[in-house]
Amino acid sequence: MDLDWIWKAILIVVAGTLLLRIAGRKSISQMTLAQTVIMIGIGSLLIQPVAGKNIWTTIGVGLILVLTLMVMEYLQVKSDRVEQFITGKSKILMENGSINEKNFKKLRMTVDQLEMKLRQQGVSKLSDVKWATLEPNGQVGVELMPQAKPVTKKDFEQLQAEVQRLINMLNVPPTTKRPVSQEVGGEDIFKEIKQKSSANPPPKHLQ
Repeated sequence: MDLDWIWKAILIVVAGTLLLRIAGRKSISQMTLAQTVIMIGIGSLLIQPVAGKNIWTTIGVGLILVLTLMVMEYLQVKSDRVEQFITGKSKILMENGSINEKNFKKLRMTVDQLEMKLRQQGVSKLSDVKWATLEPNGQVGVELMPQAKPVTKKDFEQLQAEVQRLINMLNVPPTTKRPVSQEVGGEDIFKEIKQKSSANPPPKHLQ
């Protein structure tokens, strides 16, 4: 009985792990187009020895693919033009709460897809978004409006110091904290999921 497939399978796993380790540790969501193509190519190659193809030729081709990827990444580091050609640049999706329809059409993206990505980052209102960009790896980068940003420890300490300074200037005992009103603007994009409708739907060509 031919048992060559056993050591071939083990060798494929070991060689494939080493090749992917050399190629990098990025997850699928963080890969560039070139990295995704190489990984798919390696995956297709690794299964061929099981079907009777030469295992050493397969591993050699996989190594060439990885080395090609490394050369491409090195060229991207050395040349902005090469990086722009291979990886591309970020595209603006939103600016100061407004949707950039021109880029939406170019990217063939809908408002619903953007809202899905914003919800995954804990953003509930489009009006809270100062900037939203689509990065070359497919992720959406978000910067919130100043009033929508969470308070950091530094902000809290500065506010606390300012309050204490005012108390010392007035020479009055501290009073109980008054509730801070929050300005509400825009539609909650989480609530529209429950209601299965939008109070302010986007244009039909972006839905």
